[in-house]
Amino acid sequence: MKRRSFLNWSMSLTLASLTNGVLITRAIAALNTPGALWRRARPGDASWPASAAWEKLKQAVNGNLIKADPLFAPCVSEPAGPACKDALQNMRNPFYIGDQPGGTQVSGWLNAWMPEPSVYAIKAQSAADVAAGVNFARENKLRLVVKGAGHSYQGTSNAPDSLLIWTRAMNQVTLHEHFVPTGGEGKIAPVSAVTSGAGAVWIDLYHAVTTVAGRYVQGGGCTDVGVAGLIQSGGFGSFSKGFGSAASNLLEAEIVTADGLVRVANPHTNPDLFWAIKGGGGGSWGVVTKVTLRTYALPEYFGAAWGKIKADSDASFQRLIAHFLDFYASNLFNPHWGEQVTFAPDNTLKISMVCQGLDGQQAKRIWQPFFDWVNASSKDLSIVDDLSAGESKARHWWEIEGNHSMIPDKREAAPKYHGWWTGDQDQVGVFLHGYDSLWLPSSLLESEHRQQFVHALFQSSRHKNLQLHFNKGLAGALPETIKKARDTATNPAVCNAFALVIIADGEKPAYPGLSGASVDVDGAVKDAGQIDLAAQAFYKIVPNAGSYVSESNYFNPDWQQAFWGENYSRLQTVKKKYDPDGLFFVHHGVGSEEWSADGFTRISRG
Repeated sequence: MKRRSFLNWSMSLTLASLTNGVLITRAIAALNTPGALWRRARPGDASWPASAAWEKLKQAVNGNLIKADPLFAPCVSEPAGPACKDALQNMRNPFYIGDQPGGTQVSGWLNAWMPEPSVYAIKAQSAADVAAGVNFARENKLRLVVKGAGHSYQGTSNAPDSLLIWTRAMNQVTLHEHFVPTGGEGKIAPVSAVTSGAGAVWIDLYHAVTTVAGRYVQGGGCTDVGVAGLIQSGGFGSFSKGFGSAASNLLEAEIVTADGLVRVANPHTNPDLFWAIKGGGGGSWGVVTKVTLRTYALPEYFGAAWGKIKADSDASFQRLIAHFLDFYASNLFNPHWGEQVTFAPDNTLKISMVCQGLDGQQAKRIWQPFFDWVNASSKDLSIVDDLSAGESKARHWWEIEGNHSMIPDKREAAPKYHGWWTGDQDQVGVFLHGYDSLWLPSSLLESEHRQQFVHALFQSSRHKNLQLHFNKGLAGALPETIKKARDTATNPAVCNAFALVIIADGEKPAYPGLSGASVDVDGAVKDAGQIDLAAQAFYKIVPNAGSYVSESNYFNPDWQQAFWGENYSRLQTVKKKYDPDGLFFVHHGVGSEEWSADGFTRISRG
């Protein structure tokens, strides 16, 4: 992978010069792009809207046009003030970050992007507000950005010199006992469903659907992730092998397209656009304002298995890897089990898996042979954290009170049911050094390929921690689950993959304006190189594996094939139909190859 062929910054830059460098690079690129067809307006350009035009837009959106300041702007203007104190106290709270117009879940990515808020944001309350913003951006040739909660590793929900349409306030959740998509009346049977505003996050749906109503909706693992954004990226959660992806459970969407029209998209109305929304990538098709998802009967129990094992030598670690894969293939490769295991350079295997549809005794019986084998191998294996399995009532899975696995949002005005998993804390505000992911085909579990796979896992783990996310590959799911996934825009490779391997790392928050924030550039560059080396162990055995768009390499040169495979040409056709002028641009989004890296200069028409 040519990670650093995209941008070529000096390794000795400080955080401040990183930020300035990206601005200078973008400015030079925009001025010198050969064959540019046209450019979007920036502040200071003659074509930038006058104050009167902005005031007219503000009136059109009922006063909801606001300045989008950087997250830590108060700490620059008034370091001892209450606003700065509030930001510092909440900088590790993902819900607080999502509630700020300039907030981004990630504080940047080495040589890729830094948080740079829009000039203005429309805090949309309705589809009409969104349409007004879309029309204004189109008519004035503005760079447009769409954000719900800001949980984007690749920085696609922020851009400088732009207009932001921020849907966070559109977070209503409505349950339906009998839902039929528009145009499907009399053609299909009604189903139980939930409708969500685009600004809702998954804990809002889990609370309404599971905790209150006792049903299940397939969403994301991180509770603070935006509902609409996850669906558009595919959407894998802990139990996707049992219920499919969020995209495959979408019944209907409301979306404002580039022409400013509010459209309904479902299998009967605008079916091509509906298909593209289901996994074709967020921010490329329009502004999704509302989604309706199918709900299911809730299993009585959700369960888990956990623990950590350390091998005393490389040879015994390879033996542990091989035995775990044997155990997984025979006992866990089915619709019940999801989440992850981690293989680390210190020769440890960490188990953090969950299940649905099994009670605690069943889960324990399944895992006991593996636990017994580990205990019987005490000469070369030691138990670092106790090995165990158990269950809890599924209806209480996302309850905050009494749940030691969740951190509550303690802000006074926050909903009492808002909280996030302790295992997700490290990614809040992280500055990324690098990230890569590959879908691993189930053929690697077959006996003739198993040893090769063990070797790749071991070699990769010499460089970095690597996680196998079993719920982010659908092989092993029921046939109807696979069939639904094939009717989405997600790379079809996911249907043949038993897991997604993720290799990533970073450091403490480094938001611009945060006092004392600095990046260890030399260390970050070295770490990024180790991530590349760890990923290469898998590219050698699965060169065309495919990658999950939401959790992927910012610098992937083959992103079209990796993210969407054979679906990309069809997605291009939908893009040209609904957004022929490329109003909606995101890094490595469908059609983005026609634009400069910053999305301001059109360089070709495909």
